[in-house]
Amino acid sequence: QVQLVESGGGLVQPGGSLRLSCAASGSFFRLNGMAWYRQAPGKQREWVAGISSGGITNYADIVKGRATISRDNAKNTVYLQMNSLLPEDTAVYYCYALVPGHPSPYWGKGTLVTVSS
Repeated sequence: QVQLVESGGGLVQPGGSLRLSCAASGSFFRLNGMAWYRQAPGKQREWVAGISSGGITNYADIVKGRATISRDNAKNTVYLQMNSLLPEDTAVYYCYALVPGHPSPYWGKGTLVTVSS
């Protein structure tokens, strides 16, 4: 089993920044691709950004230019730096990870980001 624990959420004013972290622990040798998703109230969960084990990144258009995903393989941690936050960025942000040899991806329980003045 693998556990993913997100942190770094909170209340931020429009135009502000946040850095989310997701630490993985449990029974694994290494992690493959990792990603961030989010789910706003009343909406479906959507993909935000992803990063391969080799550091190749991709972003959803909704955050492109405002978000940076990164990872520290030594710490089994993935980060999401979000800048120029908008009220519509308000959501629960979830971490996602693929583990070699494990049949299903893993999800964290989420961290709430609220963008409001």
